Amino acid sequence: MAGEEETFLRAKHRTFSGLTEAAERQWSGPFCFIQAADPQLGLMKAWRDSNCDSDGDEWAEEVELTKQAVEAVNHLRPRPRFMVLCGDLVHALPGSSYKELQERDLKAVLTGTDPSIPLVFVSGNHDLGNTPTPSSVEQYCKCWGDDYFSFWVGGVFCLVLNSQFFFDAMACPELSKAQEAWLEEQLSRVTTMEPKPKHILVFQHIPLYIESPNEEDDYFNLQKATRKRLLDRFKQAGVKAVFSGHYHRNAGGCHDGLDMVVSSAIGCQLGKDTHGVRVVVVTADDVIHRYYSLEQLRVGGMDEELGKLLRS
Repeated sequence: MAGEEETFLRAKHRTFSGLTEAAERQWSGPFCFIQAADPQLGLMKAWRDSNCDSDGDEWAEEVELTKQAVEAVNHLRPRPRFMVLCGDLVHALPGSSYKELQERDLKAVLTGTDPSIPLVFVSGNHDLGNTPTPSSVEQYCKCWGDDYFSFWVGGVFCLVLNSQFFFDAMACPELSKAQEAWLEEQLSRVTTMEPKPKHILVFQHIPLYIESPNEEDDYFNLQKATRKRLLDRFKQAGVKAVFSGHYHRNAGGCHDGLDMVVSSAIGCQLGKDTHGVRVVVVTADDVIHRYYSLEQLRVGGMDEELGKLLRS
């Protein structure tokens, strides 16, 4: 069984051990990965009790659902190159007495992931606080690794971003500025590379938008000015897709060739979707994705259409 450092703290020094440019710069053929979001241990009972502002005092349901997700992913063939969890790992906010217990129980389940499938963690608002502080960011990084970093897999360049800095960086402006400078450096560098990466993918918790780039500001999206700035910069850099969670429903759209993928939760559902994860297949020309319920994936695996893409 892999140790905690090897499983949960691979994102360090703004990169990810094992998925580095030196090791993964070259295209090596089609592959798949898993995008999951919002296990958010503690929310389901709090939601039923109409008390979402609480820290969630029970989380056995989410533990069981995460266990089902891990088992389903472990049985996929070919194996996913990685599994990314797009934020809100637990429900308790920083400073809550439940936070450490929820994180401990989530880690215990995730340790069951096949060690050949690296776990990539993205910070969410419940992980950092709605208004993150230097202290809450530091605590997150101690538990889950860097809050933003880049990695390579099979010739594809991936960026993991801290979207709370885009949403409300009032309490940590210097940390937010550091991410902005780093992001600009990363995008500038990758767009001048030869050969270019096959694709550029972004992972963050809060979506740029839910359904339309022109929609009104909401709790579940980024503010219009920030949204436009990021959309423009990502399109300019050739980003293929942005993957997020936060909404606890499936949503998204495509804007000028940039795919905004909003995936529902492993945990609490706020709409009509079922507990599930998204299988993403990456080919030389495209990034194709499909959301599966945990039961669908466990019983049937990915469907034949996606399987064929991996064999092409």
